[in-house]
Amino acid sequence: MPPTHRTVLTGRVAPIMPSRTLSLTVDFYAALGFEATTHLPDDGYLILVRDDVELHFFHAPRTDPLATAHGAYLRLDGGAHLADALYEQWRATGLSADPYATPRLVEPDDTVYGMREFALVDPDGNLLRVGAVLESTEG
Repeated sequence: MPPTHRTVLTGRVAPIMPSRTLSLTVDFYAALGFEATTHLPDDGYLILVRDDVELHFFHAPRTDPLATAHGAYLRLDGGAHLADALYEQWRATGLSADPYATPRLVEPDDTVYGMREFALVDPDGNLLRVGAVLESTEG
């Protein structure tokens, strides 16, 4: 018999993305302010955390960074200025802005759907798109 009520989803969602070398993934994301809370090299699994954001990685040594289709969207609460601030923090780490580089950081831009967004492509080709609602469209 089907349930009579709808269960509300609460909690957090974490993407699970490939990593060719888990220890290098730890180092890359540490420069961006993430900390490894779980690193199980024998099991091929890694969890990185920054504030309320979790990123999970599985060991996938044959990942082609130019062909992977893994990624996540990190939606910031609090306004578009936060996307700009985070972009500047991550840019200060020296990430390339070259559109053909891996890893790379793509400048913020305002979208037609009311978000201020930028993108990070990590060394394994995973896309982390970061965005916040434009102030003029909030409410």
